[in-house]
Amino acid sequence: MDDENKLEEEILASFERDEWRSVPNLSQEIERYAAYAEASLTKDKRVNIRISSRDLEDIQARAAEEGIPYQTLMASILHKFVTGRFIEPASIPISRSTRATRKRANS
Repeated sequence: MDDENKLEEEILASFERDEWRSVPNLSQEIERYAAYAEASLTKDKRVNIRISSRDLEDIQARAAEEGIPYQTLMASILHKFVTGRFIEPASIPISRSTRATRKRANS
């Protein structure tokens, strides 16, 4: 069974167990979550930092792997850290990105 069908089966089973409830005042809930999203996505301040060129290259490489701009990745990491949602992997050594490593090796 592929992942999509498995997910559909899990949703159907959850529905049949009567785990789904209507949301009273749905429009108010949508407005509330829209306000949360707007507040967390609003970028109204500029910050300049100095970091090593090696770290910047690795951040840019990681962002490219994720398909997002590197400044967006940096802002996301900072946001997760200050909101207490940044989770470091336990005891997993972090290796340098292969792109940045190759670039340094060829220099």
